[in-house]
Amino acid sequence: MCINSSSIPRCPLHSALRHPRPPKRQNLRVGRLCRRRRLLKEAKEKKRVRAEMEIKNLKLYMKNRSIIEENEKLRKKALLLHQENQALFFQLQKKLSQEQQRHQSLI
Repeated sequence: MCINSSSIPRCPLHSALRHPRPPKRQNLRVGRLCRRRRLLKEAKEKKRVRAEMEIKNLKLYMKNRSIIEENEKLRKKALLLHQENQALFFQLQKKLSQEQQRHQSLI
């Protein structure tokens, strides 16, 4: 007696065994690949941002150094002007005191 395959009831397990699905590892590999690509892209972006920040930092450092140098030059110039102002003030006082002495001697 021959059993006809059409007479066998179809169950999900039987159909799964007849037509196997592709293993899910392929999807896992694709997922890993996508994740790896994303991580590499993020790492590349972080590296680019870090390089930009270093360039900005260097520019700000150089600008700060030039401001400090300019400040030192202005400080020295201010000190010289202050000394010159004091010298002129003492000369003026000396001249005024001499004129007062002359004026008193005339009286």
